[in-house]
Amino acid sequence: MAETGDGTVRMCPVGPGGDPAGPVVAERSLAEAVRSRPEAGRWVWRATAQTYGRLLEEGVRVERCYDVEAAEALIVGHEEGQYGQPRSLAAAWARLKGLPVPEDPPPRAAGGQPSLFEPGPVPLPPGTDPLTALLEVYADQQARIKDMTHPGRMRLLTAAESAGTLIAAELGRAGLPWRADVHRELLTALLGERYPGGQETRRLAELADEVSRAFGDGVRVRPDLPADIVRAFAREGIALSSTRAWELRELDHPAVAPLLEYKKLYRLHTAHGWAWLQSWVRDGRFRPEYLPAGTVTGRWTTNGGGALQIPKVVRRAVVADPGWRLVVADADQIEPRVLAAVSRDPGLMEVAGSGLDLYADLAERLFSGDRERAKLAVLGAVYGQTSGDGLKHLADLRRRYPRAVAYVDDAARAGEEGRLVRTWLGRTCPPVSTSVPDEAGLPQEEPEAAGSGGPARTRARGRFTRNFVVQGSAADWALIVLALVRRRIAGLRAELVFFQHDELIVHCPEEEAEEVAEAVRWAGDEAGRLAFGDTPARFPFTTAVVECYADAK
Repeated sequence: MAETGDGTVRMCPVGPGGDPAGPVVAERSLAEAVRSRPEAGRWVWRATAQTYGRLLEEGVRVERCYDVEAAEALIVGHEEGQYGQPRSLAAAWARLKGLPVPEDPPPRAAGGQPSLFEPGPVPLPPGTDPLTALLEVYADQQARIKDMTHPGRMRLLTAAESAGTLIAAELGRAGLPWRADVHRELLTALLGERYPGGQETRRLAELADEVSRAFGDGVRVRPDLPADIVRAFAREGIALSSTRAWELRELDHPAVAPLLEYKKLYRLHTAHGWAWLQSWVRDGRFRPEYLPAGTVTGRWTTNGGGALQIPKVVRRAVVADPGWRLVVADADQIEPRVLAAVSRDPGLMEVAGSGLDLYADLAERLFSGDRERAKLAVLGAVYGQTSGDGLKHLADLRRRYPRAVAYVDDAARAGEEGRLVRTWLGRTCPPVSTSVPDEAGLPQEEPEAAGSGGPARTRARGRFTRNFVVQGSAADWALIVLALVRRRIAGLRAELVFFQHDELIVHCPEEEAEEVAEAVRWAGDEAGRLAFGDTPARFPFTTAVVECYADAK
């Protein structure tokens, strides 16, 4: 379907290859178009973000879609190694026709609330029929996928990515149940009452005074200013490279305890305090704007609100509606299980197929029952541990599970040599000219190496690609889980309300809770089978049925 300038929607059925398979018809609005075709198996449109929100406002839900712009991003990255290149329908049309490729609009600043004046879609060249462009680009994408080495995997990935765009819109509309009164009580109990202006609270002021007194009479230190802290310790002969908590904990100084407490509470005050509550919680729901594939590995981000970093103490405010429950599901050791599946290491697949605690099972087989050593060994393989005990543990892992370690070693070598790596389904890493991203679990490029092309930058690239093939494949698996859970609970009153990396929450009536929990458990293994084929590896979820999110841990 494609919208025209006057709001009319034109549409036609398409065949498997993307060619028109019937007459073009027109409807007066998006909602009427979807309602008029209840038999439609999948809607092909420009971009879910520009379409589905309006449908949800009209009470119209879509089962499946194909997001042309999301698919273009995946296909261009796979074919040309050009992650981050323009992905709009207009850009795809320009590539197809050999025209200058227009840039995508700049993203809204993180944390910015939606505006009445959001930029619209990138316009097609004058005189271009939107439906014609959509159909030709879609058909071209299908042809390009067909020519790939693993076309079935990319079809699954584009389907999962498109499903993710639907789910993101539905999550934002449903919202996570949030008790503002409970949140306020928590803030007052931890931070004390607010002083006029809201910039400081009683407890923060008390801790700031304690920090200053620890440096002597007449000294005034601002704990919220790292430079102030570094100077204060320097006056006492203590050199700090930063004010990170781990570095402060190594010091024997009376300022450390109140300073660490101040940092923790100050973070709560600024990230999830009263201002956050006023900005992000409405009508008993926290409604962040989810951005599918917001990171290079395919992991989601949010545009403000900090939805993917809800502190444990604040989770006490996430409370189900009366008579309802939260089904909180957390994937168990997903990255080593994914490594087992994608590497096809028979020994590690056997470990990933037995029991719920992979690290404990691995410890019994290889590390004399020491679970922590087993965990360090696996994480060292995935993240590229090159020193300390992690290196020795990695050597032990390499001897016992050579194919698994070789898989990530090969990915690291490819990155160091400037080559591209892909997830199992075909999501492709950025080219070497792109700076190494800073996201959860991925190493940053060393500052002194930026742009130098030297050894440090080469090593950083290798650590990044080593992790990319595992974390990215895990992100692809998680998308499929979401799609399966959404489909499985479609006939219930239950609704998905939260997702972060390998954890999801479903809000449902109490009587549906066990059925929902079973749906999630089924989806974990089924997604593993769909994504990675039939392997011994299992992908279990730990589920908890609770009234309050904080009680799930």
